[in-house]
Amino acid sequence: MSVITEKKANDLIFDKISAMGHEQVVFCHDEKTGLRAIIAIHNTVLGPALGGTRMWQYASDADAILDALRLSEGMTYKAAVAGLNLGGGKAVILGDPRKDKSEPFFRRYGKFVNSLNGKYITAEDVGTSKLDMEYIAMETKHVSGLPEHKGGSGDPSPVTAYGVFMGLKASAKRVYGHDNLQGKKVMVQGAGNVGRYLIDNLMKEGAQVFVSDIFEDQIQRVVSAHSSVKVIAPQDVYGIDMDIYAPCALGATLNDDTIPQLKAAIVAGGANNQLQDPNRHMQMLMDRGILYAPDFVINAGGLINVYSELEGYNRQNALAKTEYIYDQTLAIFEAAEQEGISTMEASIRLAQRRIDAVANIKTRL
Repeated sequence: MSVITEKKANDLIFDKISAMGHEQVVFCHDEKTGLRAIIAIHNTVLGPALGGTRMWQYASDADAILDALRLSEGMTYKAAVAGLNLGGGKAVILGDPRKDKSEPFFRRYGKFVNSLNGKYITAEDVGTSKLDMEYIAMETKHVSGLPEHKGGSGDPSPVTAYGVFMGLKASAKRVYGHDNLQGKKVMVQGAGNVGRYLIDNLMKEGAQVFVSDIFEDQIQRVVSAHSSVKVIAPQDVYGIDMDIYAPCALGATLNDDTIPQLKAAIVAGGANNQLQDPNRHMQMLMDRGILYAPDFVINAGGLINVYSELEGYNRQNALAKTEYIYDQTLAIFEAAEQEGISTMEASIRLAQRRIDAVANIKTRL
């Protein structure tokens, strides 16, 4: 890469950080362990930035940076809409979560988290596990979502999935006039922890469930538990006849190629940053008359769960707070209609109003 090209690339990174309003972005590198990570802190007006650490094989460093920036921004809005006293942060580790992990690897990462002195609190996310959090906790106290035997709340996925389920029912209420999902065709993309628990809830409700995942072992775990779930090949997901599309894997599955294929009345899932281009692809969904439940509103259960851990954990309290996602989702749908804006914009406005109000209080003597 030439000096001019490298400077242009760096300028683009800083332009993106500035445009999205991030407070701090930390690049972490350790040659001995092979650690390469990015910690993005978007906003700490409401409190310390809490957000999980994701581990993934990104196509490029630029993709990893953009993912960290977008995910951390989403965490700011998620915490604000959920009424939590937390800011927004997120971290990504570049690597294969099935091959590149070790105790030294995550302990070194824990030292980087600790160097931020509590401004960022990490937790489990895609590609990381409770054991990884234990290693991180050996080097910092700024970690949540620890196993129960370590005094933590354990796997947050069941609570995350329950919140998505509440948002899904609220969406059905808006579209169909009732929230009964019996017989509704739901395409769950992603059979990881959140996807599996969401499927459990859907099956209890009597929904007709389809599932897809790039990992065969994940699919087999679902089919073993629910033999009536129909498996769909990843390339066929968007064209099947469905009522609800529930993306529960990585983001950006709603894009120029997939939206025209969708045969759904509702999009409501657990994945973060489902819209590849938030403005354009939100408009495409609206033009097709597809109701979109903003991801950071309905997948807030996991954040509520780990926040409850910081306060003194009680699973029933966490579930009770998560159930409020149903009412919040309906309120956002109503606000979007009354103000003539998208559901995404209605959600962001709600979050920003709370952030601005608290910022105003903090600056007053």
